[in-house]
Amino acid sequence: MTSIGDRRTQVLETAVELVGTRGVRALTHGRIDERSGLPKGSTSNYFRTRAALLAGVCDWIVEQELAELDPSFRPATVEELVVGLSRGIEALTGPARTRTAARLALFLEASHDAELRTAISRGRMMMEAILTAALARLGARDPDVAAAAVAACSEGIILHRVVRHVEIDPYPVIDLVVRAAVGYPGPLPRP
Repeated sequence: MTSIGDRRTQVLETAVELVGTRGVRALTHGRIDERSGLPKGSTSNYFRTRAALLAGVCDWIVEQELAELDPSFRPATVEELVVGLSRGIEALTGPARTRTAARLALFLEASHDAELRTAISRGRMMMEAILTAALARLGARDPDVAAAAVAACSEGIILHRVVRHVEIDPYPVIDLVVRAAVGYPGPLPRP
């Protein structure tokens, strides 16, 4: 017999597959039930509304991505951080491409959905906290600004690799941005 947790996981994995391969509009409770082979109404048992389903999918994606991070990864050098980030980008746009496409689709949906925007922000804050700590250890003068720059660059590479199918080599780009972020002397005065 399948446990409740297993069925919930099955619902979420099917939802991610649907969004990642067919877009947010393809996401319906009935389609998830059908695709996952669960009895009709199963998805509604876990997520009563579409908004709850979207937030659940977003949280699931963040949970999966954070679980894949190596908790012992504490780069001691710029090179270690660059290699780690580059490998992460390659994993997110390679083996985890469908999940990443789902995350990107949810980003766009969040532009006009405050509840979903909150769920996405939780994931972003966790990722940025990890980057901020790493860049602080590497001597960045302003680790928050450095983390924002590195995260934005990483997300841009991911976006282009997934959406445009452009195989940008992340290493030289991330290397440039991380080195600039660590060497960043501070903001210029605003004109």
